[in-house]
Amino acid sequence: MGDDDNIQVVYDTQCPVCDYYCRKVDVLDSAGELIRVDARRPGVLMDEITSLGFDIDEGMVLKAGDKLYYGSDALHELALLSSRQGVFNRVTYAVFGRRTASRVLYPALRACRNLLLKVLRRSRINNLERDGIDRF
Repeated sequence: MGDDDNIQVVYDTQCPVCDYYCRKVDVLDSAGELIRVDARRPGVLMDEITSLGFDIDEGMVLKAGDKLYYGSDALHELALLSSRQGVFNRVTYAVFGRRTASRVLYPALRACRNLLLKVLRRSRINNLERDGIDRF
C-alpha cells in the first residue's frame, strides 16, 4: 500500500473530544490506512493546510489521496469512509454521512470544542499566525 492509499486526519490532539473521536473512528479496509496527525506538530501537511488558508483551530482536515477536506466536509468524508463496525462507527456514519447534517452540526460542535479548550486553558494552534489570538 503506497502513500496515496493513506487517509490522513489532522486535528488538535489537545482537545479531548477531538482526540477521542479521531482515535475511535475506523475506516474501511478498502479506503486505506487512517493516519492520525497532530496539528500542533509542524510538518509538510500542516504547511500545505496553512498555504491553503485553512485555520486548523476552526476545523479538522482530512487528506484522502490528493484531495483535502476541511471542517464539516472533512467530518462528512471521514464518515463516508468509516467502517460500519461497532456502535460508534455506525452512529458516526448515520449522522455525519449526510452532508446536510454535517454542515448543520459542525458549527455547534466546533463552538463546544472552543468552549472546552477555553475552560481547559489551551492555547490556539494559530497556524495562520494571526495577531492577538493565542488563547481560546
